[in-house]
Amino acid sequence: MTKKDSGYYLVKEDILPSAIKKTIKVKEMLRRHDNMTINDAVSKMGLSRSAYYKYKDFVLPFYEASINKIVSVSFILDNKQGVLSNVLNMISEDKGNVLTINQGIPLQGVAVATISIETKNMNIDLEALLDKLRLVNGVRRLEVIGQV
Repeated sequence: MTKKDSGYYLVKEDILPSAIKKTIKVKEMLRRHDNMTINDAVSKMGLSRSAYYKYKDFVLPFYEASINKIVSVSFILDNKQGVLSNVLNMISEDKGNVLTINQGIPLQGVAVATISIETKNMNIDLEALLDKLRLVNGVRRLEVIGQV
């Protein structure tokens, strides 16, 4: 039996064990507070140092995993003039590079579109962009379907 390369998975935070969630929060605290020590952060979170060191190199927020990547996002859009254009403009405003756009024929008042975005030069993290895109009038739903 050969050893497979370890893969990456997108997992909802809700199902993660407590130690991994706390490790993520400790990493965030350390990133935000230059003067905080690891001991201070793990103590504040109620996490052992050994658990922190066990997981710290294996967990990272989605936005860190998507830096300098190509991300494909699937949208369900209202079939109204300007909706897709508004989505594309928002991506462009935040320096996302749209590589591909694939939009199906609208059925029952909605259209499915898939957009591939290069994130290398973006001035915000991907999570923030996705949150902004969810607020665009006419975007019913969006979902990250892959990344390279």
